Amino acid sequence: MKSLAEDAQAEWVNADSVPPSICLPSTGVDCGVAQNNLGFMYANGRGVKQDYVEALKWYGLAAQQGYEAAQINLGVMYANGQGVEQDYSQTLNWYRLAADRGSSVAQYGLGVMYANGHGLAKDDVQARQWYLLAADQGHVQSQFNLGLMFLTGQGGDSDEAKAISWFEAAADQGSAAAQYNLGVLHESGAGVSQNGEVALGWYLLAATQGDVLAQVNLGLLYHNGQGVAQDFAQALKWYHLAAVEGDANAQFNIGVMHANGQGVARNSMQALRWFELSAVQGDRFAQHNLGLLYQSGDGVAQDYAEAFKWFRLSAAQGFTPAQVDMGWMYANGQGTLQEYERAHMWFNIGAAAGDADALNGRELIAKQMTPQQIAQAQKMARDCRERSFVDLD
Repeated sequence: MKSLAEDAQAEWVNADSVPPSICLPSTGVDCGVAQNNLGFMYANGRGVKQDYVEALKWYGLAAQQGYEAAQINLGVMYANGQGVEQDYSQTLNWYRLAADRGSSVAQYGLGVMYANGHGLAKDDVQARQWYLLAADQGHVQSQFNLGLMFLTGQGGDSDEAKAISWFEAAADQGSAAAQYNLGVLHESGAGVSQNGEVALGWYLLAATQGDVLAQVNLGLLYHNGQGVAQDFAQALKWYHLAAVEGDANAQFNIGVMHANGQGVARNSMQALRWFELSAVQGDRFAQHNLGLLYQSGDGVAQDYAEAFKWFRLSAAQGFTPAQVDMGWMYANGQGTLQEYERAHMWFNIGAAAGDADALNGRELIAKQMTPQQIAQAQKMARDCRERSFVDLD
């Protein structure tokens, strides 16, 4: 199943300011409103120089009068250490006061604190309970977080039906992350009947809001013709939106389309460009493809040393085709010294994954080696795997 969007529990949410009102005894206006608004202006530099200390003072005055928004904002300032030393116990105190008065924002804030163990012992059961109180009032982030908790069994029993229900509630309020997760669930058939067309609809809603993960998955559906007629132009469009935001998967996929001439004229130079953008972010597939282009001189001057570098990075992440290519590079002395023991080592590692090319390479190279060299190469392969491919030299 594709990766789900995770929650944003670590983010603190300020209560909105309210329209200013004149605070005079004769007007009957609650001075807490005006004091909170002053705090908001100082905290955000609205009409005055930003001053967290002043903001804290005015929020404090309003909070002491029981004004919920100020209690929440005061809690946020203590959580962030704005105008005061960070103090989660104070945040907890002010959030509880507002939550007890029914504030969904404060209830969500308490859920965040329990979920992350801020100022108290981490407690997913309590987090779920506070999110539920807020979600029942329509708090969208709480609905999303509840969906995740029911899906994963965090803080209680897992329940895919309830997870989907809460994701749908959040999605109906415009949560791109919830829309994306519903797309993943419908595409994979987790908790619902597998339906690429429905998945595409959810991805589209999230993608049009700028959700990068949804843009990539939408591109994949168009690329592969899942739930929709294959459309390379649409695939490129959505990949590109995600790629310019730095998404390595999207960059890799654009490289593939340029390499294969899908929706565009085949262009190895463009493929190389996109593979490199993805590879430098650590994408093992892009690293391998980049190595192949340098090895063959396709779209770039042939450079075995560069090919070796990218194959090695990919192989170290466990990508079997790159491990096999490392075997051949050592066997042929391309981009490195010819070393049969290291060639055998990489073929051995690839063969352990059942790769036929690795098995063939190992058999061929073994004919050039002594029994002692083979034994040493096997030991090197074991050591390499035990170190998770760290410090290979």
